Amino acid sequence: MSTGLSPRGGIDAKNEYCDQPILDYSFKGMLLTDDVLDEEPRVAKNSKSLEKNAEGKVNTQTVKLNNNQLSEMAGLDVTFEKIVESPEEMTWLDLSFNDFSKIDPLLLQYTKLKVLYLHGNNISNLSEVDKLAGLPNLIALTLHGNPLEDQKGYRQSLVAKLPQLKKIDFSSITKSDRQNAVTWERVYGKRKPPKKPKDDE
Repeated sequence: MSTGLSPRGGIDAKNEYCDQPILDYSFKGMLLTDDVLDEEPRVAKNSKSLEKNAEGKVNTQTVKLNNNQLSEMAGLDVTFEKIVESPEEMTWLDLSFNDFSKIDPLLLQYTKLKVLYLHGNNISNLSEVDKLAGLPNLIALTLHGNPLEDQKGYRQSLVAKLPQLKKIDFSSITKSDRQNAVTWERVYGKRKPPKKPKDDE
């Protein structure tokens, strides 16, 4: 999809929560989640070498699948089981710049996830975000560059739906953001918010 975002202009993933190597499958042109199994991970300069165990799995808490052509998350859990030594320990997952339109509940099994990048996809329904309420440790989420970003009250809705967050779209959530979210939730609740005017920035 075309998002108006530069695929190489985003912030590069660097997991501040652990010093393990990054398992990077970005820019591989993959269409299906199990295509990962046919690819070799990218190795960044000055990064720790990827050491695989006897089963060919890497001990890591960070996986990057950004800048591919993935449209469904189904099967991600099966793939992670084959490439990551302890997938339940993942704290950082980058799925940005793909073509996902839905958030699969399978992500909820990764309860230690702290950072989730979903910017530059094709998610249009804010209700998809509700699913992420089941990730208690999630503190940073990106969704800019998705159609849902154009909905009025986008940021307020995210703060209201996911109070555990500390950052949205690389921007820290302020006390004012939380107050605005409370007001927004009180006014609209489960009602559909008004459409954002085309000239409203």
